[in-house]
Amino acid sequence: MTEYTVRRFQNGDAVEISELIIRTLRTSNIKDYSAEYIENDVKMFTPESVVQRASWTHFYVVLHSKKIVGCGAIGPYWGKEDESSLFNIFVLPEYQGKGVGKRIMETLEQDEFFLKAKRIEIPSSITACEFYKKFGYTYKNGVTVPDEEGLFRLEKRRGGLYDEPKK
Repeated sequence: MTEYTVRRFQNGDAVEISELIIRTLRTSNIKDYSAEYIENDVKMFTPESVVQRASWTHFYVVLHSKKIVGCGAIGPYWGKEDESSLFNIFVLPEYQGKGVGKRIMETLEQDEFFLKAKRIEIPSSITACEFYKKFGYTYKNGVTVPDEEGLFRLEKRRGGLYDEPKK
């Protein structure tokens, strides 16, 4: 079994994360989106934008040896205290299907933003939709087609650890 290490993002990771996301978009997501769509997305994932996202989320990286092979973030949903959102979940193409995405999801679902949330939303690519559904995410408001951004809005509802006593 391959050994992976998960840790919080550090600003020095930004270039490697940017390259990982761009490569994954161009390799994996191109199957479901036009080249124009992908290249428009690529522009949003500069090292500077990665650092900016990490400044207000809990951003994690997964390493195999010392190489970053996956990433993902969780943060507040539009500033709400009891809702969170997952962001930037990407795995290098050659590591897909090898447990990296699962490790990212397990880490994000143990984070305080997840534990205090009653609802967690994820803007899912067509490419990743079935992956998230395996973790119990369902179509928000029953909408089963991509929105104007070409994304599915998925969500998971839960009690919220800090809000309700366990029964």
